[in-house]
Amino acid sequence: MSNISDAVASRGGIITTDNMTGQAEYKRVLRAVDRGELIRIRHGVYAVPEATLGTMIDIDKIVPGGVVCMYSAWMHYQLSTQVPPAFCVAIGSKRRIKVPTAVPVNLYYWKPENLEFGIERKNISGYEVLITDIERSVCDAVKYRNKIGLDLCAEVIRSYLSRPNHNLSRLTDYARRLRVANVLNNYLEISLS
Repeated sequence: MSNISDAVASRGGIITTDNMTGQAEYKRVLRAVDRGELIRIRHGVYAVPEATLGTMIDIDKIVPGGVVCMYSAWMHYQLSTQVPPAFCVAIGSKRRIKVPTAVPVNLYYWKPENLEFGIERKNISGYEVLITDIERSVCDAVKYRNKIGLDLCAEVIRSYLSRPNHNLSRLTDYARRLRVANVLNNYLEISLS
């Protein structure tokens, strides 16, 4: 690995043109990309390949304003045993963004009003990311139950209900906003009986 790759690795594995010290460093980064030592995440953002293999990456650098959701959120909150094949990130339904092929990211296009609640900023693996909170993550499992499978949806709900600090009032509020309150109530009746 070249010195520039080591330098990028020591800075957390990702470097942007804003973080570069000048034109000389930028040219060294481009040469490292040509040699395959660094990968181009998107315009102005470069990383050592190992930086994309951890439990979390700097999602905001790859998908600015993106919200970690679905499988990635379920794994973070330990609601599911399934390991996501890619980072699941929600963005506005009318927004278009090109995701680099070097980083496994699945985009979910949500209505703007669904990006206005149940989202918090967390530090995960040293990166500040937006992520759906635990109740919102459960409601997303209910909302997308036909796409993810009923078994996974039931697993997420059971795991959530087994936690001592679950917040059923917030959960039902989110379910109402996502228009899945009746379906969630059916699951809750079965799980709590």
